[in-house]
Amino acid sequence: MTTPIHRTPAARLTTLSLALLLGWNAPAWAGVSYSLDRNHASAGETVLVRAVVFNDTPNALDWTAPPTIVLQWRNERGEAIRSIARLHFGAAEASIPVNNFARFEWRAVVPQAAVGLQAVNVEGDTTLLALDTSPTEAGKVVASRADGPVLDASKGDTVYGDPIAASDDVARAGSSHAGGPVPVAALGGQTNPGFERFRSAISPYEAVYFDVGGHGSRTARFQISLKYRLFTPQDPQNPGFLDNLYVGYTQTSLWDLHSDSHPFVDTSFKPSVFWRQDALYRPENSAFFLGLQAGVEHESNGKSGDDSRALNFLYIQPEFNYRMGHGSTLTFAPRVKQYFSDSENPDYRDYVGNVDWKLRWAQDDGLVLTGLYRHGKGGRNSTQLEAAWPLKRTFLNMNGYFHVQYFKGYNETLLGYDQKTGSQLRFGLALVP
Repeated sequence: MTTPIHRTPAARLTTLSLALLLGWNAPAWAGVSYSLDRNHASAGETVLVRAVVFNDTPNALDWTAPPTIVLQWRNERGEAIRSIARLHFGAAEASIPVNNFARFEWRAVVPQAAVGLQAVNVEGDTTLLALDTSPTEAGKVVASRADGPVLDASKGDTVYGDPIAASDDVARAGSSHAGGPVPVAALGGQTNPGFERFRSAISPYEAVYFDVGGHGSRTARFQISLKYRLFTPQDPQNPGFLDNLYVGYTQTSLWDLHSDSHPFVDTSFKPSVFWRQDALYRPENSAFFLGLQAGVEHESNGKSGDDSRALNFLYIQPEFNYRMGHGSTLTFAPRVKQYFSDSENPDYRDYVGNVDWKLRWAQDDGLVLTGLYRHGKGGRNSTQLEAAWPLKRTFLNMNGYFHVQYFKGYNETLLGYDQKTGSQLRFGLALVP
């Protein structure tokens, strides 16, 4: 039987922590811990409210993140304003195993009336989160120097106050009694608005991995991929049409590790421009939602002469998503392609067809399974199967995923798109599965 958990955003400070500290025999509970993704943001900028939902009960817990939460903003005079934050795209439901947790994020725009140092809390929760909304050069948190000696508050009392800490202890901490730098200095002296905009606009695109294996010879197949949002929404909660426009870049290489010189067999360079919305249609109280991506892509291997390969195509990719029980999502995303300007290799579509049939099943913070099938003419078919498991959930406790990839068929490389490849099995590391 699944134990229910409160479905409101308010965190319940559990008695379990005190029970563990004091040795009491208290019942187990579940709770939510909130934090902000940064400590400085000006009015109109977007911050992320992050929640960690943890399960200390004896049973798995089903939890649904509310689509909106209300934030309270209080200034130094105690004056409060309220604003709404909306669930950042991602899984809204999670089944949390015993002694495990799930993460959720809401996007909030700093209100124009929130000026100076703000104490922020999720309405109904007692946890206060600090956010400085002043300009960086005048911010009371990020731009104020910490003057004065270092105190040893553990030895202080109400009569004599806090004594100055021993110089040796301060030196071992890498500091001195002369004063400490402003928090901005720890980030390199000052924040860089241009870099921050770049960082917020760039995100993962296709899978990123490095696998080694093969059959008959040892090869490595690896891929890097990213996308960049061209326009920053004026209202992140209600982006316009152009706000969903991206440029993307994917590079896939096959590397021969068996031959003496370890040559690269071939590399595909795939720049693209596309429009994408993850949840174009999402009925209320429904486990189903529809996404859409459409654009134009160029692919070439950067070679000349007889080894030159290049193609261009328009495509549309509907994404049918279904949130399943126990915190997983099933996605069916066929990519329908129309080739143009493909005089270099006009028979390419005979080997790969006009549709990439893709099916993906992903657990929240768990196993990810992906299947890709292409159907060409005359039985020229290709199959690629992938599995990824988060290394955080292994004894290694590291970032990334253990990645397994199986391939059989045509177009393992653009150079050899018309050559059939036997079964290839490779293992490695994925950063994005």
